[in-house]
Amino acid sequence: MQYTSQCGFLPTNTPEDNQRIFQTILDKRGTIVVDEPGIYDIVGTLFIDDDTTIEFCAGSYIRRISSENGNDALFLNRGALTKTYNHDITIRGLRLICNGVDINAHCVLGMNCHIGFFYTKHTVIEDFQCMDLLKRGFCIQICTFEDSRIENIHVEGDKDAVHYGPGHRFILRNGVFRTYDDPIALNANDYAVANPEMGWIEDGLIEFCYDLDQPQTTGFFCRLLGGAWLDWKPGMIIRNSDTVVSNGRMYRATLPPDGKEYISNTQPTHVNGKAELDGIVWAMTQDQNVVYNCGCRNIHFKDIFLQKHRARAFAFHFDNDNYSHSYYPYANAPIQDNIVLENVYVQSEVPQLVGSTTPIGSLKVINCLLNNTSIRVADRGVPGIVYPPVNLTLSGCTIRGEVNIVAAEGKEINLKSIGNQEDSNSKLNLVGNVQML
Repeated sequence: MQYTSQCGFLPTNTPEDNQRIFQTILDKRGTIVVDEPGIYDIVGTLFIDDDTTIEFCAGSYIRRISSENGNDALFLNRGALTKTYNHDITIRGLRLICNGVDINAHCVLGMNCHIGFFYTKHTVIEDFQCMDLLKRGFCIQICTFEDSRIENIHVEGDKDAVHYGPGHRFILRNGVFRTYDDPIALNANDYAVANPEMGWIEDGLIEFCYDLDQPQTTGFFCRLLGGAWLDWKPGMIIRNSDTVVSNGRMYRATLPPDGKEYISNTQPTHVNGKAELDGIVWAMTQDQNVVYNCGCRNIHFKDIFLQKHRARAFAFHFDNDNYSHSYYPYANAPIQDNIVLENVYVQSEVPQLVGSTTPIGSLKVINCLLNNTSIRVADRGVPGIVYPPVNLTLSGCTIRGEVNIVAAEGKEINLKSIGNQEDSNSKLNLVGNVQML
């Protein structure tokens, strides 16, 4: 066990000295205890290797200081640089002060965060707090992972609190969030600069989380973002964030978010980095874990308290704007499946509890308080998406006010309603092609 005060890591040091000393401590691995209370100024990025636990004592804070070379993640696993798995990393008790420092540099394209795990197994973040998150960088970002647990966190500010990319087996528990953007993002697909890889997010539990109220907002309580793309072929119309598969690798167009379209006649084949072809800057993003579509499945939300006014709480989403184009026409659309909402309490004005523009297989809404809200299945408006009927179960829910189950034109919902209770003057409305089973 290493005690940082004995190694010279002190609140009275310069930010540069603290960065250098802490990195030297991290390089030795093992259990590291920040044992002296105080505010520690740090500049730059700290890299974490396998079998490392960092424990921060009560009263200790890490305060970010801006770097002349740009601001990347504060903590990042070292394997993120080479797409080499790190394992058994724990950060416990961290109190992060962003101090006006936002993310404007990326040693790994798509990792856009203060705390980042990319290519990791068996990671834990516990007892974490950040109360001044800014507009550009996610607080915590985890991508290409197995077995992740985040527990007892409080994040306030502007950007996503916890941002997941592809991975398997995760728990997010006991979260308090007050964020302008999404507190939780399950982004199997994302902007070209906001996910280093794309793939399925599977087998997760998100429970005991609060979406606290605040005057302004965008986004959703949770975004479940999918995508689909095709093999490259000459003559394809390409715009920012489009994806293609070529020579067994995945390439993404990294272009200005201006809506401009390009014709791709030169096949991307470079094995790493970026190349400009036909005016398109292609970034090679994946030469392993290659997939043609992605989304979320086997996700259980439990004991969720929606106290913030949002237009939509849970969004099953395909992007289709200048920043991101997540579904290429006539690709094989993913079916986001086996999603459970249990003990979700609508405690504020939330016109849509669930809104979807992606195909959904099974959605179960169990023991929830549904208060003047709706579940709506709609169309993204991009040709080629096949929408099977949504199998929706409403079980043991309390209906207050008007609750609408809506299948937009051309969509179908098979509804099983079991043991729901309607308050007086309340009504469950079925709109469109909703078949009661």
